[in-house]
Amino acid sequence: MSEQSLPMNKIPVAQNVPWRSFRMAAWLGWQIESNWTDAFLFAVYSIVKPLASAAILVVMYGIISGGSYNQPIFPYIYLGNAFYIYVGALITGVSWAIIEDREHYRTLKYMYVAPVAMPFYLLGRGVAKFLVASVSVFITILAGVLFLHVQIDWTQVNWLFFFLVLFIGLVMLALMGLLLAGWTMLVVKHSGILGEAVAGVLYLFSGAIFPLDVLPAALRPIGFLMPLTYWLELLRRSLIGQVAQAFPTLSGFSNLELLGILVGLTVVFSAGSVFVFRACEKRARQRGLLDYVSNY
Repeated sequence: MSEQSLPMNKIPVAQNVPWRSFRMAAWLGWQIESNWTDAFLFAVYSIVKPLASAAILVVMYGIISGGSYNQPIFPYIYLGNAFYIYVGALITGVSWAIIEDREHYRTLKYMYVAPVAMPFYLLGRGVAKFLVASVSVFITILAGVLFLHVQIDWTQVNWLFFFLVLFIGLVMLALMGLLLAGWTMLVVKHSGILGEAVAGVLYLFSGAIFPLDVLPAALRPIGFLMPLTYWLELLRRSLIGQVAQAFPTLSGFSNLELLGILVGLTVVFSAGSVFVFRACEKRARQRGLLDYVSNY
């Protein structure tokens, strides 16, 4: 019996499409992320990569400061660099799914005729990047505590505040990745470098490793408008307490004030990201870019 002849109450209906899209995309993303090698080599890669990145920062700081690793500014910089791993991973992880599905696997156009909620699918594709980034962040911080004298009093850490701020930031980064995914749909050449380029620019303006005060006065407002600036500051404060004097830029704000700013900017950026993604998605359909292959 054909589906058309079935009674209306017997026709199969896709249930809970957003959650199903997110769940299956998370599984697919993990398979793509981890299937390029065996489990042992993947584990080694996941450990060595963050340590190598942290070593570059440590060497640079040691040369500039003359080896003054006991200064409070060192853990401030080190933790900022460690948590910034999430930025590149999530922004690139969500947006890179467009390139993989459109140009590598050439399945993007089929997803748009399937019962798939694309925003939730793209967010799900970023889950694997989040898991790998979490391992990298943990290893980087652990190495700093064990070998580089990054002093963290674990009994004084405000864990509730830390996980609250971390969650808000992860949501914000994932939705910024959604914005970049929409932009990627419209960029037909060199789109593969968009994620890294955006993460590099944000690294400059977020105060990850140096205060915004060192930027030219005309560029500082960009940093103050970025939710990343307040997210990194609050993560540092929740782990190592009152060290704001190391970077005096935000020392005049309390934790609750910074949290309010972070939440407000996250809401604004999140709403803007969804709007931009929908607008870019519509434009990509009109221009026939959902199945475009650049061969780059």
